[in-house]
Amino acid sequence: MRVGVPKEIKNHEYRVGLTPASVAELIAAGHEVFVETKAGTGIDFSDAAYEKVGAKILPTAADVFAQSDMIVKVKEPQPQEIAMLEPRHLLFTYLHLAADKPQAEGLMKSGATCIAYETVTSRSGALPLLKPMSEVAGRMSIQVGAHYLEKEQGGRGVLLGGVPGVAPAKVAILGGGVAGINAAQMATGQRADVTIYDINNDRLAELDMHFGSQIKTAFASKAAIAQAVQEAELVIGAVLVPGAAAPKLVTRDMLKTMKRGSVLVDIAIDQGGCFETSKPTTHADPVYTIDGVIHYCVANMPGAVARTSAFALNNATLPFALKLANLGAEAAMAEDPHLANGLNVSGGKIRHDAVAEALDLAFEPV
Repeated sequence: MRVGVPKEIKNHEYRVGLTPASVAELIAAGHEVFVETKAGTGIDFSDAAYEKVGAKILPTAADVFAQSDMIVKVKEPQPQEIAMLEPRHLLFTYLHLAADKPQAEGLMKSGATCIAYETVTSRSGALPLLKPMSEVAGRMSIQVGAHYLEKEQGGRGVLLGGVPGVAPAKVAILGGGVAGINAAQMATGQRADVTIYDINNDRLAELDMHFGSQIKTAFASKAAIAQAVQEAELVIGAVLVPGAAAPKLVTRDMLKTMKRGSVLVDIAIDQGGCFETSKPTTHADPVYTIDGVIHYCVANMPGAVARTSAFALNNATLPFALKLANLGAEAAMAEDPHLANGLNVSGGKIRHDAVAEALDLAFEPV
């Protein structure tokens, strides 16, 4: 198969769909790989590094799309990339369509087969291709939250861990999944006062066993969340409904009860965000303030640590990319129902039920 890797063009996005090591694996399996020039230079993967393992460097994204059967990316295709997709193409990347109807309609119009990293499942029902970026985003959420709590950044002027004689900051983490547990690990490491909220009692029990006395857990009722945001200096939104839009857990009215200079970090912004006042931001302009509360809602958080993220993502995606290249999309998905769960769009139709429901579009299974 001919595999293409275009340069990412989303704001301050330096990750790359395939590292040179991943390209080497595909070429060893008998495939051709085309890489747009400078696709990896932002994280120190030179064109020469790709050429050394056998990739062919092409001058433009248009050339990559024209030469390739499968396009491997990181972030959802931008409008100019969607315009280059054809029915013959297989697109393998993050899509997050539940919060992006124009993208979904563009992909439907292209006729391409589009497999989304974030809805591929494992035998346990987990999301193995979303997990590495959730780990990164969860850990980053505490870094950026602590930064924006600084007075110079407009924050409350609070140190997460406090000091002897001064209480630590209260951190409320909404969601006890992969992102939430990684946020908690970082927050407890900084000696913050951490509570994780979730609606799954079994998960709360697991978290209690994992962290012991380092954290508190609470059932995520509306009343509990309302009290949490009123008391916390930092609130992390880490909820996920696979393929679907994120539920709005923190309302505008709740926001008005929060302490001035407190911080919200919305990890769920790719799926529409879990705060009513959330709107996507970029690394170039990451925050805004409403009712004295700082909102950090960057839609590609892991792009800030692009080299770490690219390696972590490739570790997870490469086996699936190889399977798709070796067998073709149809045979690969027939053999692996968990990979088939990643199919969001093909033949001009929405193929994922949660995406269809979120966008109010017809769902047509293969």
